[in-house]
Amino acid sequence: MKKFFILIAVFFRWIWKVLTTGLTVLGSLLTLGLVFLLISALFYHPVSEVPVDAALIVRPEGKIVEKKSLIDPLGRIFGLMVDGPMQGETLLQDILDTINSAAIDDRIQAMVLDTSALEQASFNQLRTIGLAIERFRDTGKIVIARGPSYSQAQYYLASWADEVYLNPMGSVELRGFGVFRLYMRDLLDRLRVSLHIFKVGSYKSAVEPFIRNDMSPEAREANRFWLANIWNQFTSDIASHRKFGPVHLDDIVNHLPDYLQSAGGDSAKMAVDTGLVDGLKTEEELEQYLRDLVGPAEDGSGFRRISFREYLSTLAPSYTRAESDQDRIALIIAQGSIVYGNGTPDQISADDLIAQIRSAHRDRSVRALVLRIDSGGGSAFASELIRQELQRFQDTGRPLVVSMGSMAASGAYWLAAGADHIVASPVTLTGSIGVFGAMATLENSLERIGVHSDGTGTTRLAGGANLVRPLAPEVARSIQLGVEHTYSRFLDIVGQGRGMEPDEVEKIAEGRVWDGKTALELNLVDSLGTLSDAMDQAARLAELTEYSGVYVQPPGTSLQRLLQRFGRQTSLLGSAAAIFPTSTGETRSARSHMELLLNRKDPRAIYALCLVPGQELMN
Repeated sequence: MKKFFILIAVFFRWIWKVLTTGLTVLGSLLTLGLVFLLISALFYHPVSEVPVDAALIVRPEGKIVEKKSLIDPLGRIFGLMVDGPMQGETLLQDILDTINSAAIDDRIQAMVLDTSALEQASFNQLRTIGLAIERFRDTGKIVIARGPSYSQAQYYLASWADEVYLNPMGSVELRGFGVFRLYMRDLLDRLRVSLHIFKVGSYKSAVEPFIRNDMSPEAREANRFWLANIWNQFTSDIASHRKFGPVHLDDIVNHLPDYLQSAGGDSAKMAVDTGLVDGLKTEEELEQYLRDLVGPAEDGSGFRRISFREYLSTLAPSYTRAESDQDRIALIIAQGSIVYGNGTPDQISADDLIAQIRSAHRDRSVRALVLRIDSGGGSAFASELIRQELQRFQDTGRPLVVSMGSMAASGAYWLAAGADHIVASPVTLTGSIGVFGAMATLENSLERIGVHSDGTGTTRLAGGANLVRPLAPEVARSIQLGVEHTYSRFLDIVGQGRGMEPDEVEKIAEGRVWDGKTALELNLVDSLGTLSDAMDQAARLAELTEYSGVYVQPPGTSLQRLLQRFGRQTSLLGSAAAIFPTSTGETRSARSHMELLLNRKDPRAIYALCLVPGQELMN
C-alpha cells in the first residue's frame, strides 16, 4: 500500500514538473515574441506610394526637436496599431528631408502646410524650415498654409507660404517676445533656506531667480537688446512674406484692441483686414479649394495628397547611411543642459557625449566632425571635460565645426569656442560668458522645527559644506576663488579659440547674451547659416569633394539607453517636479535649471549656465 502511494506521488511530481517546465518554456517563448515585436516596432517603417500630381501635407506635430527622445517601445507598438507611430515630437531633419526631396520630385505638385498640431519650436528651427519652404516655392510649386487658428510660432511658419487661410472662427495670436521668470527670494526666506551664490559677470543672471524678487537692471538691459534684435528679424521676415512694412506688424500688436474694434470684435476678419491672412475658409471650403487646385483623390475622398510621414517613409533619412568606402563627416547632436556624468533624456550627459566623440575619433573614415549644439550650458566641469575630448579629436589634424541651434551659450559656448569654424543662425542666442556657483544649506529651516546639528571635526573644513550646517567662511571663500578661476579659464579658452586678446573677450563677456548677428560682428562666430552649411564648411576644411554625413549615436542599444535613462530621470526629477508641477514656459525653464542644481554629483558645483528661454520664446 505504501508503494502505491509512493508511485502516485512520483506520478504527480512528474506531472507538476512537466507543467512547470511547459509554463517556463511558454513564458520564454512569449518573452522572445514580445522582444521580437519590440525590435520590429522600433525599426518598422511602412513605405507608401507617392501619387502623381499630389499635394504634400506637411504637418509638424508636438515639439520640433534636433534629436528624438528615447520612447517606450511598447508605446511605439500601440501607436502603430492605432494608425501610425506615437507623436509628441517631430525631428527637424525629417521635415527638412521631406520638403527638400519634394521640391525636386515631379510627382509633388503643391504643399499644404498644416500648423494646427505644432506645439513648440524655436525661432531658429522655424526659420530653417521656412528657408526650405522658400526653396520649394522657387521651383514654381505653390504652398498653401491652413490652420483653424494660429499661435505666434504657427503663424510665423505659415507666413512663408504663398497663401495663408484661416477658419472663420479662428484668430492670429501675435504678442511679441519677452523674458519672464519666477523669482523666489521671498519663498526661500520664508523657508529659511540659506542660498549661497558665487558668481562673476554683471550680466550673469542665471542665479537671479534665487536671490531676487525681480529682474536686475543689468539683466533687463541685456535682455532688451537681444529681444529687440530677434523681434526685428521676426517682423522683417513676416513683413517680407506678407508684403507690408515691419512697422505695420508692430502697430497691430501694440494696438490690438483698436484693430479688433474696427473689425467688430471679429478676430478672423481683423486678420484679413490687416493682411495677416489671405482669406477665411471652413474646412470643407478649403478641401474643395485644394481639390480644384491639384485634383480629386482616386477614391474620390478629398484632394490628391500624401502625408508628411507617408512621404518620409519613401526617403532615406539624412546622416544615417554611408558608403563603406566613402569618407565621412561625423555629426553629433548635443541638446539640453550639460551635466557631469550621466543625465536625463533632456540633458547632455558628459559621459555619453565624450563616448560619441571618442567613437568618431577612433573611426579613421571620419575626416571631420560637426557638433550641433542646442544648449544653455550647465556644469563648467563637464563642459571642460567635453572640450578636452573635442581638442583631442582636433589634435589628429581633423577639423571640428560647430553648428549652433536656437542657443549655444555659457557652457555650450565653452564647448564651441575652440572649434575650427562656428556657424550660427541670425537668431541663435550665444555668448553668456560667465560662471557661478550655488549651494543651499538648511540649518535655519531645521532650527525652525527644532532640529539642530552639532559635532566635532579635525579641521575647520570638516562639516563646513554640510547641507544641514552653516556654510563655513573658508568654504565660501574657496568656492568664490574657484568661480573666479573658472571664469578666467573661460576667458582664456575663448581668447585662444577665437584669436582674441583677454581685454577684448572681457568686454563682451560678463555673462551677456548676444543674438547671432551681433555675435558675428563680435567675432564670437564665423558665419551665419544652417546645419547643412556647417556640413559643407566641414567638407571644405577637410578638402573633401564627396562624403557621407553620419550621425554618431550614444553608446549602447536604444533599449539599453531607454532603460538606463528612465532610471536616471525618475531618481532625479521627483523633487523638481514637486516644486514646479505645472507646465508653463516659466515653470519648464525653472524646473530644468532646478534639476541641474539638484544633480549633486557635480564635483565642483560651478556652472556656466544661461537662464534664457529657448523654445519658450516663440510660444
